Amino acid sequence: MLTIGSRGSQLALWQARWIQTRLENFGVECRLEIIHTTGDKITDVALSKVGTKGLFTKEIEEALLQGTIDLAVHSLKDMPTDLPVGLTLAAIPVREDPRDALVGARMAELAPGARVGTSSLRRAAQLRSVRPELEIENIRGNVDTRLRKLDEKQYDAIVLAAAGLRRLGWENRITELLDPGVMCPAVGQGALAVETRDDCGQAQEICSRLDHRETRIAVTAERAVLAALGGGCQVPIGAYATVEHDRIHLQAVIVSPDGTQVIELKANGAAAEAAIIGRALGGQLLAEGGRQILEAVYGAEADAKLRT
Repeated sequence: MLTIGSRGSQLALWQARWIQTRLENFGVECRLEIIHTTGDKITDVALSKVGTKGLFTKEIEEALLQGTIDLAVHSLKDMPTDLPVGLTLAAIPVREDPRDALVGARMAELAPGARVGTSSLRRAAQLRSVRPELEIENIRGNVDTRLRKLDEKQYDAIVLAAAGLRRLGWENRITELLDPGVMCPAVGQGALAVETRDDCGQAQEICSRLDHRETRIAVTAERAVLAALGGGCQVPIGAYATVEHDRIHLQAVIVSPDGTQVIELKANGAAAEAAIIGRALGGQLLAEGGRQILEAVYGAEADAKLRT
């Protein structure tokens, strides 16, 4: 029997059960254990203002290390680039659609002053860069809570990950899928992470069978960009990679919170060098003005982090 740790949101449980089903197809009996994280408990503050790595993973990883669960299922975009010693990403299954989605109205339909809800600094900054006349407002809550707030006319539109809407059966709520050239996705968006102890045990071995090669290569490059930029997940940074014929195509962006400064770069290379390509692109972003943006957002803490 393997115990799967998961957050308690509707989407998190869908993801955990999706993994559970695949493990049970291997003949492995599983049970779910819900763990409440810091990010779940802080519901009235924008995530970018909390400033803590691992908002949605810390308590789950502690349970892994203590041995009270055998594996954890996360949204990969919630995971910092540095894992605790003793833990590993045993599998990154095939990725869902990584794009962001507008719900409620298409971009071209939003009038000046329209209220758009998002809890993401990355999304807010990119929206301001392309539509500075919009009112970007913070929105928190699970996917169903955010959709309810939209339906109550608290917002004219909201931005959500297409993957979450598809997984929960709400694909019909998507009004417009945003091209990565307009809204560069979060690092790892649309991908799941199956985390286990790095002990070559049963959980690690069985979960590794769920790994999808192209997805792992793509998110390895994206996470390498993020690592070069400090490693947090609540940052005004987007990165998106695709893999074709053992070649990786990577784009990344840093945007100032007010949307006035946009640094966007691309890189290509051999898939086997995904991490190297990602780190190099992250370094280029810093050199071309990204460092100043991150220091302005996070101050001396970011400055010290970027110099290590």
